[in-house]
Order: sequence, then structure tokens, then C-alpha cells
Amino acid sequence: KDILNFVPGETPVAAPAVEAAPVAETPVAAPKAAAPAPVFASGNDEVVPADGVRKAIAKKMVQSVTEIPHAWIMVEADVTNIVNLRNSVKDDFKKQEGISLSFFPFFAKAVVQAMKKNPKINTSWQDGNIVYHKDINLSIAVTTDENLFVPVIKQADNLSLAGLTKEINRLATDVRKGTLSNADMQGGTFTLNNTGSLGSVQSMGIINHPQAAILQVESINKRIVPTKDGGFKTADMVNLCLSIDHRILDGQQAGQFLRDIKENLARFSSDSDIY
Repeated sequence: KDILNFVPGETPVAAPAVEAAPVAETPVAAPKAAAPAPVFASGNDEVVPADGVRKAIAKKMVQSVTEIPHAWIMVEADVTNIVNLRNSVKDDFKKQEGISLSFFPFFAKAVVQAMKKNPKINTSWQDGNIVYHKDINLSIAVTTDENLFVPVIKQADNLSLAGLTKEINRLATDVRKGTLSNADMQGGTFTLNNTGSLGSVQSMGIINHPQAAILQVESINKRIVPTKDGGFKTADMVNLCLSIDHRILDGQQAGQFLRDIKENLARFSSDSDIY
């Protein structure tokens, strides 16, 4: 309103000063934290104790939102080239490797390549210090009907796209069979979440403490987008939603990281990029 009503050359009128009320010198005791209100359960409700996994998730999430000042940034990326490439090689890949090739490994590869150029993403906050992790250990979110697990691809930057596909498949299979080892859950330095598999188009992830960031890869959808020559085209577009620890990272680092991911995604062009 102030901008729309502004008249050039007109002197703004200052609001009348309001005399501040005197501050009481007597110290006031801090209010006691209120106890959480009990949840009302009627006679038709069923109360089920949370299992150990759900309690661990709850503890981790509370720790994350309590200790980490979250900030969020989102960009959209044209991944038409990836859709075309994956569709052209998926049948041969399935015959040769025995597993399906999804879109997720393409994003995993683009992320770890971008992390090599942006080492501050691969950090943790510890007692006023920033710990730079030398290994890129990629945590991936895998859900079951009841719980969420975050197994880790160790030294993910050493794997090809096909190698990432095999490791993602192995970890997801172990999660769903209930055979995932404790070692496969340890040491993650950055989390990649495939929220798009559930049809999500935009989300704000909670950082996996003590990591510095989490990236949500949303669903790929066809959209009408403008071209550089002033026209329009149909493209396969995806939203990339990044949550960052604002103690470590600022908008500049987050934006550069996402820009590098977009550039990496745009480079996939032939089946030679798979291996």
C-alpha cells in the first residue's frame, strides 16, 4: 500500500512518537513451561504404543527442529533429456542388470557431483565448529507401510550411475525385507529424499541431524514452459526442494549447489552416461 500510494516529491509524515511505559525494576520470574495437554481419546479410539523405530524417528526429528535453524529454497529443472534417455535404455538395462532403472539414480549422481564442487554442503555443525566430511556418504529415504528408514550409500561419489542404481536397489530391498544392517544406517553426510515417488510436487524436508542439508526430489510432470526465443514448449519439469542448516549455509551456497545440480542433470545425453 505504501508503494502504490507514494507520490514523488511529497514529504512523508512521521508517525507521532509514543512514550514508552516505564519498565518495572522488580525482576519477574520466568513462566514455567506448560505441560503438554493430554490427547483426548474416546471409547471408540485405539491407543497403540509406538514401536522402537517410530520412537527413534520421533526423537531424531525433535532434535533436528529444536537444534537446527532451517531455511528452504526451491528451483525447477528441465529433465526432458533424462526422461528420454531413461525410456530408451530401461529395457536393455533390465535385461543386462536384472533390476529396473528409475529416475532416482540420475538425481543421486547429479547431487554427488555437485557436492564435490560445493564441499560446504557435506558438513556438520559441532560445538561452534564446522566439520567438513571427506567422504560423501549419501543417505536415502526408504519407506515401509509403517516406518521410514534412511540407509546410507558409502562413498557415493565413487559409483557410476549404474553402481548407484544397484546400491539403491540393495538397500531398499533390505529395508523391505527387514534385513538392513546397523552398519548400513550409519555415517550419512547428506540426505536425498525421493518424495516425488508419492506424487508430491513441493515439500520442505526436516534435516537429518547432524547433517547440514536435505534435498527433496519431487515428481516429474509435463509442463508448458517458455523458450529463449520467446516461444513455448512442452517439457518434463521437476522441483528440487532444499532444506539447509542456516548456521552453516546461506542462500548463496544453497543456490550455487542447486544450480550445479541442474547443470549436471542437463548433461545426461547418451547411454554411455549410465556406466
